[in-house]
Amino acid sequence: MSETITPRERVLKLFAGEKIDRPPCFSGMGNVTVEGLKKYGYKFAALHSDAKMLADAAASTYKLFGFECGVIPFDLCVEAEALGCEINVYAHLDDIVYPTIKRKLIHNEDEMDITVPSDLTSRGRIPLMQEAISIIKKDIGNEVAIGTYVLGPFTLAGQIMELNDLLKLSFKKPDKVGKLLDLLADAIIMIAKEYEKTGIDYITVREMGATSDVLSPRVFKNLIQPYLKKIFSELKVNNVLHICGKTNDIAGFMVESGAKAISVDQKNDVAETRKKIGSEALLFGNYDPYNVLVSGTTSLVKETMRKCIDNGVSAVWPGCDIWPTVPPENIKAMMEEVIK
Repeated sequence: MSETITPRERVLKLFAGEKIDRPPCFSGMGNVTVEGLKKYGYKFAALHSDAKMLADAAASTYKLFGFECGVIPFDLCVEAEALGCEINVYAHLDDIVYPTIKRKLIHNEDEMDITVPSDLTSRGRIPLMQEAISIIKKDIGNEVAIGTYVLGPFTLAGQIMELNDLLKLSFKKPDKVGKLLDLLADAIIMIAKEYEKTGIDYITVREMGATSDVLSPRVFKNLIQPYLKKIFSELKVNNVLHICGKTNDIAGFMVESGAKAISVDQKNDVAETRKKIGSEALLFGNYDPYNVLVSGTTSLVKETMRKCIDNGVSAVWPGCDIWPTVPPENIKAMMEEVIK
């Protein structure tokens, strides 16, 4: 079929609740590819510390394959670094290795009473991300929607302290954890508002750690949802809540968080979630970005994309970051199936 509107217009119409010709095929998470890196001769490890390289790599997935967005950053350490954690970008490696937290901010329960630095948004790589977003907007921002993401409070807490400690305290001392999540929600809002100033089209809040795989729906509703509500009430730009793992039991709570759209991964039964949340709610998902898109055949890719659409997704959207080694023929097959 002929394309009558741009990918950017399609995404913006979707968020606005307007009728569109087909579901967009985009993401609110990382989607840089090895093919994109080859195009510029960039090393993956170098991207995270260079605004121009970040922007070029993020734009390349659209330029090479027609993937309908540009998203920055690629790693999950930006907020934790700004709060005071030390990160490792593995600059000496040629392999695809994502940055990790090298030194935590909180080492025990007694250190949980932290404060957010007043100059938070000028620390770490937050200004770098703003610069990169500005570059990619000038490059492809008239054609596709430009997105960014922040971590959710619980997921960020799991970055700045040991996750096992956080999980134990969530059950033993929920009030103490809640106090930390409230403070981190404030930090996330500060960062998100800085990103909004760059003119992004949408922002995803990645609360991956708050999945039903590790937290009960009751704990999610009582401990996680209030701080997500706090964040989404402050966001002005189009927004998405993404949670990994099993989310059928909390899909209703996700919608109630106030996000304009919810994003689920391949463990979610999309047809069931669609029935649960109704036909009007925006539901993004939910193909497996590794076992289907990277490791699968082109036939499996097409079958999976068709199933996502048939099951009622509002947008064809990966369950997590697209792994960079995705074969070109598979990402092309995905786009062909969605666009036909």
